[in-house]
Amino acid sequence: MKAGNAFRTTTIHSFVGLLMLGMLFPTATRAAQGPKLTDLLAYKPTQEGIEYQIPKPDEYAACKVDVEKTGKASGWVVLGPQGEVLRRFSDTNGDNIVDQWKYYQYGIEVYRDIDSNFDNKVDQCRWLNTAGSGWGIDENADKKIDSWKMLSAQEASRVAVEALINNDPATLLTVMMTSADIKQLGINNELGRQIEESVKNSAAELQKARSSASQLNARSKWMRFDATTPGVIPADSGKSDQDLMVYENAMSIVEVGSDTLLVQIGEIVKVGDVWKLTAVPKPLIGNAIQLEGGILMQPSITTTGGGSMAGIPEEVQKLLDALQKLDANSPTPQDTPQAIATYNASRADLLEKLVEASNTPEEKSQWLQQMIDGLAAAVQTGGYPQGLERLKKLETSLKGHELSPYVTYRRILAEYSARLKAATGDEDRQQVQSWWLEELETFATDHEKSVDAAEAMFQLALAQEFSGEVRESEKWYKKIAETHPELTVAKRAQGALKRLNSQGQPFSLTGSGLGGGKISSSQFKGKVLLVVYWATWSNRCQEDLPLLKELYEEYHSRGFEILGVNIDQTPENVRPFLQQQKISWPQIYDPGGDESPAAMEYGIIMVPTMFLVDKTGTVQSRPGNVEDLQKLLPELLEK
Repeated sequence: MKAGNAFRTTTIHSFVGLLMLGMLFPTATRAAQGPKLTDLLAYKPTQEGIEYQIPKPDEYAACKVDVEKTGKASGWVVLGPQGEVLRRFSDTNGDNIVDQWKYYQYGIEVYRDIDSNFDNKVDQCRWLNTAGSGWGIDENADKKIDSWKMLSAQEASRVAVEALINNDPATLLTVMMTSADIKQLGINNELGRQIEESVKNSAAELQKARSSASQLNARSKWMRFDATTPGVIPADSGKSDQDLMVYENAMSIVEVGSDTLLVQIGEIVKVGDVWKLTAVPKPLIGNAIQLEGGILMQPSITTTGGGSMAGIPEEVQKLLDALQKLDANSPTPQDTPQAIATYNASRADLLEKLVEASNTPEEKSQWLQQMIDGLAAAVQTGGYPQGLERLKKLETSLKGHELSPYVTYRRILAEYSARLKAATGDEDRQQVQSWWLEELETFATDHEKSVDAAEAMFQLALAQEFSGEVRESEKWYKKIAETHPELTVAKRAQGALKRLNSQGQPFSLTGSGLGGGKISSSQFKGKVLLVVYWATWSNRCQEDLPLLKELYEEYHSRGFEILGVNIDQTPENVRPFLQQQKISWPQIYDPGGDESPAAMEYGIIMVPTMFLVDKTGTVQSRPGNVEDLQKLLPELLEK
């Protein structure tokens, strides 16, 4: 068995031939000719801080190396003085090359390095059993985790604290919420905007936080995670389209010499199997510490001094208690419409009183935003139709206020939903659509600099593009890119402009291959290439697939290639789908769905989206369907 590039010590490379011999002939005799115990024990995990058993030199004589073979899988196991497992080095695919390196503590596996795509480089790292549950992805095999496939809240806090200690923004970003996470959870636009705002300057905020805690140094050590029981924000709260599991006001305790330091982790949200932060961790310095409320849960106004509520006006405390009691008894989707409407009206009343009772403009704005969000969500879900009138009154009263664009945009969204529900025929719906576009255009013009204007412009661009008004859509895409270049939606708008003007231009796309490595469209120069963006959840893609397979089989021998670009949120369904459909052409896949790098590059707004590229690498057409492709392909292959 060959060691491959993932074996890092020079001593290991010296016995590659013996490794192969041991694997090809896994007998007791051949095992004795295999790698030396000292060479195997020289291997170390790619990640630091792993606690695993290392025998002392005077115990070596009692240790031994055995060959293991089960089906196609084979490898070596290192046994300790008491017969306990110390290491396993496994070839799981039968190619005679080690692709898993396993480390044990007292006979229990605690860590595993994995070469998942069999390119002789470690690209995954797993903490197991007593060591935790983290599953990291090292995309470029540089021994640094780029993303997480699985990570507990406790482990996420540790990653964040170690990033703080080492002032390492790249590591911190692996546990910070992203736009893709927000979309995956279905978090509403405003809360999503607040989260994006909170995390957008993570590197600078990390530097600031690190500078504020001079006691932190390289010897500082994360000790434990400290939080109350995680809470569930139900999907019918209007904050997201699915239940959210959240830790609020989480803390980490850090050892600094003979003392300890509290680090506020804040709000942690579960995204799939990974917990993510909505704010940069902050060391809590000084005696009077004020905890910061999270974005997703209602802010909690407390201090760390035994939970005292000192300093909160009695009137405000009564209102907060009433709000908490109301939310604890919130109606379920099975309750009557009247009960749901009554709840939403009562909640808005309490928030309105909290606005009036607030002492500072910041507090007033905070409660106003909660009130506006709640009313808009209740109208859109049908839970409080009368809330639209309250939104309109707020819009009038807040003219000239900093929240004026905020309330106006949410009133537009709520009213659009209400009007659509009331429409009884195609003509009515068309009138609603016309009203919607007029309102968006007015808003985008009047509040051009607001964050919500960028979303309004994008909605206008989409509507114009779908209706065939390409030049009008380009106008809005350009406007977004010019006025809000820092937003994610601006990157998508720039990609859309590139897509709409791609004909006659060189096509350029590079991404991660679904099976590992990188794939670039430049690899296919000299061939006619169809690039097709697709998703397993799209019925249209599923319908087109058999026709694409026929074309591929018919023309592949004449120089026709297909490059798939999948935009599923996660890859779990993609591989089985391709195997079931017997699809053999290469696939680009990067996490993030329609906000993945490959999708953003060309501003993909629907699937399938196709580019037909000639032998020089130039886009010749963007076929709208497979029938168009069938007409264009033969002629292009002849050129």
